[in-house]
Amino acid sequence: MVNLTYAAQLLPLLLLSPTSIKSSENKNSVVLANGFTATHLNLRPSFLPRGGSLDNNKSALASSASAIESDVGPAMEVISQGNWDLLSDRGKAALSRLILYDMSSGNDGQKHVYGEWPEAGVQDEEKCMLAEQIADLDGSYPGGLPAYLSKAKTLLKESADGTNPFEEFEASVPEGESLSFEEPNANPHTGMTFTEAEQAGLTGIGDTVFVLVAGGLGERLGYSGIKLSLETNLCTNKCYLEVYAKYIQAMQRMAHLKTGKDHIRIPLVIMTSGDTDPLTRQLLKDNNNFGFDEGQVMIVKQDKVCALKDGNAGLSMKSKWEIETKPHGHGDVHHLLYREGLVDKWYNEGKKHVIFLQDTNALVINSVLPTLGVSIAKSFHMNSICIPRLAGEAAGAIARLEHKTDPEKSLVINVEYNQLDPLLSSQGDCKGDVADPTTGYSPYPGNANNIVIEMGAYAKTLRGEDQGVVIEFVNPKYKDETRTEFKKPTRLECMMQDIPKLFQKEMGSEANIGFTLFDRWFTFSPAKNSLEAGVEDVGKGGTAPGTMSSAESDKYIQNQRKLKFAGVDINVTEEKDLVQIAGIPVTPGPRVILCPGFAITQQEVVEKIEGGKITDRSTLVLEGEDLKVKNLDLDGALVIRTGHDCDVTVDGLVVRNTGYDLSEVPEGADVPEEVAIRGYTMNKSEAMEITITEPGKYHIGADGEVNKLE
Repeated sequence: MVNLTYAAQLLPLLLLSPTSIKSSENKNSVVLANGFTATHLNLRPSFLPRGGSLDNNKSALASSASAIESDVGPAMEVISQGNWDLLSDRGKAALSRLILYDMSSGNDGQKHVYGEWPEAGVQDEEKCMLAEQIADLDGSYPGGLPAYLSKAKTLLKESADGTNPFEEFEASVPEGESLSFEEPNANPHTGMTFTEAEQAGLTGIGDTVFVLVAGGLGERLGYSGIKLSLETNLCTNKCYLEVYAKYIQAMQRMAHLKTGKDHIRIPLVIMTSGDTDPLTRQLLKDNNNFGFDEGQVMIVKQDKVCALKDGNAGLSMKSKWEIETKPHGHGDVHHLLYREGLVDKWYNEGKKHVIFLQDTNALVINSVLPTLGVSIAKSFHMNSICIPRLAGEAAGAIARLEHKTDPEKSLVINVEYNQLDPLLSSQGDCKGDVADPTTGYSPYPGNANNIVIEMGAYAKTLRGEDQGVVIEFVNPKYKDETRTEFKKPTRLECMMQDIPKLFQKEMGSEANIGFTLFDRWFTFSPAKNSLEAGVEDVGKGGTAPGTMSSAESDKYIQNQRKLKFAGVDINVTEEKDLVQIAGIPVTPGPRVILCPGFAITQQEVVEKIEGGKITDRSTLVLEGEDLKVKNLDLDGALVIRTGHDCDVTVDGLVVRNTGYDLSEVPEGADVPEEVAIRGYTMNKSEAMEITITEPGKYHIGADGEVNKLE
């Protein structure tokens, strides 16, 4: 008979004490559960008891060096001695921890994992593999499997009961800023112009850090590789990671010019997963880190979590000897940065802001500087990059949630669209998620899931009890109205944008969280859907299919608008002008790429481009920090690339050639994945290409001849 009193006495310790030590380098090292110790230690902590430190726990760990065997009473009631002897120390510790938790809960919800093992000598290797997996899962989650399963049971019950998480709150529109690239006047309600915000951002560029969340493969796009390796456009063939890298490096060069400090380095951290980690590392290696210095790019890898098969949080098994796992979500990034000690390191180095980006939205780089400027001007601890949101649109919104009885619990946070309408329907005029009649959009800004966080508040919050582990949720798909069985296994999930819940917990009403709103064309066109899904969306009347082809087209259109703003005679593609290629509406041209190395600010675009005209069938690529183009007459394709310290002026250049065009891939054609997901190829028939790498001053006239002046 199981000693439930014994189990119940240890349960609080199991829930409060996370796994203490884990070594990914040494599989023989032991994952320590409360009440268990090891014969040797690796002193690099993975997860420590909340509020504790490694030094404070060394003596407790060392004092019970043989405790594994003496504290396994409950486990030995279901695992034979022969099978027990097969397992490693870390496997024994984690398995004992799981069994003790399961018995203490009184329902044996995990007995299908550890019960009815065959006698020793039968499937021994599989038993060891399962125990090691349990140890890995226990060690990768703060609090271990008992904490994970306890949270899961609570959240699954709330889900089944239909608990309203916002019952104690009322929503209102938070403080924020609305900026328009093309509007010279400030928004009367918020007070800053785009230029003012961008210039304010320039004052802080040298004190920034970038974090790129890239834990997913491109399967939803119909691509088996990592999304960061996808080409953003076919004119330059630069992948997403290279575009982000070159933008950061352009910011870094500008910081050198602004401050005179050539030693400034802007770090980049990439969060990977088990699926994307080796491919991300290989992509960096194959491309010489895309120009970053050694050590400037860091990688943190998130772990998967256990899948759950039922409302009792039973672990889902892929087979008798393997627990099914699923991604935990990009909310892991905050705890990973804390765990690796990076946030404290940056804080001590004087870094002021962390900028979080998603993996396949190349347009977002345009809004980084003005958003940073708004954060500086308004002293925001967290600032979400937002876009106008249609009422009822399947996109989250930023809202201020006022607690009905305790102001200290009020916060500004993302509210998912399926929660926003019920919340708004229960307050005020009870109309729900409806449009503002003056704008046609919801008054609540749409969340684009890119954020800027002030370093001091971030470090303080991550040092708190939760250590950056954001509040989790479950989203089970139930088989029927009884809400007891799932259509498929679920898991606990977490989202990066839910960090305000920790800000509120650690800082209360002092937390200053807002948003910065931009036009959709300027900052938001993610590649997330397959070509087939995009065609289906377009067939239903959708205007944002979210395919690789629509993302590429929107990049060209964005740059058309920038050139138009600078005074170039160029047609900007409107919705009525789009043409369908492979079922997706895209721009007929011109196709314009302004690389980060050419311009990252509005001021640079205006100063480096003067006059000129470009036909609709043309293609233009400009790259070079000291490149200026005046009175260009382009009918065809032109590519100009200049190196560092190359001062180049192009004045009156006339280009006439066949240029580039797109060819739709025939249905059923055997083409590579990266071609199939677009549905077309680019024929680069003829172009004028000018490349200058030798430092000096140059002039290029109407005939395209390069003349070195000095």
